[in-house]
Amino acid sequence: MSDQQTKCGVVAVIGAPNAGKSTLVNQLVGQKVAITSAKAQTTRARLLGIALQEEVQIILVDTPGIFAPRRKLDRAMVTSAWEGTEDADAIILLVDPIKQRRHEMIPLVEALAKRPERKMLVLNKVDKAVKEPLLALAQELNDMLAFEETYFVSALTGDGVAELKSHLSSLMPAGPWHYPEDQVSDASERLLATEITREQLYLQLHEELPYDSAVRPESYTQRKDGSVEIRQQIVVGRESQKPIVLGKGGQRIKAIGEAARKELSEVLGQKVHLFLHVKVDENWAEDKEIFEEIGLDY
Repeated sequence: MSDQQTKCGVVAVIGAPNAGKSTLVNQLVGQKVAITSAKAQTTRARLLGIALQEEVQIILVDTPGIFAPRRKLDRAMVTSAWEGTEDADAIILLVDPIKQRRHEMIPLVEALAKRPERKMLVLNKVDKAVKEPLLALAQELNDMLAFEETYFVSALTGDGVAELKSHLSSLMPAGPWHYPEDQVSDASERLLATEITREQLYLQLHEELPYDSAVRPESYTQRKDGSVEIRQQIVVGRESQKPIVLGKGGQRIKAIGEAARKELSEVLGQKVHLFLHVKVDENWAEDKEIFEEIGLDY
């Protein structure tokens, strides 16, 4: 494919926490690249998905949910989100019409109004939302900001996503592809591996474990037999949280490790040996090194 034919651009996906950004990115790419979880604020690093449509490569910046920051960790995530939109050829504002989270959505619309990029409004969850209030919300948001296009999709079922993808393709500027054809994410395998483990932490512990936990990469070693050995540290903020992660007789951490290992084997296409251990560090959220490891600016 010559450079004359190819097009390549960046689309930033922003929205209130839990609007379904990661699920939408996965649908556009056609496979799982971004961590998805029912717990808000799980995307910390600016993970990219790379979607292909014929001669067009669309680099999707999956920004962290933008919300009012309280702690240093929150501030870093919000900074990271806005930075993710700076070089974008288009910005998608993704809205959950059911939960709405107006206190977070409206400031986003106001902030977007001041930005020069082309803006798309995408209302998610059309498979569950009632039609009249959905249309009224779309009208209200378009009155606040003149979006170029409005799309109604279901990130979960994929309904409406093909039309959105076609339109995004048409907006991308001519130029060489930034990534090889077979690459869907620029997250290094090491970071992707920690994201997958962290997703399992959320899925299996739900409300028991607060958001104050991190998964740190310790080592990532390719073995001679073609398998990979991955060692990770699960960091929690309090001593009382350690037994929650371990579970009775170590059963919980074993289940988390097993599920993460299985998914990692599929994603990496090789056998994985995963070793997890839990560390208590009350001040981890102020630790510069941990921030850098999970892809954020301190």
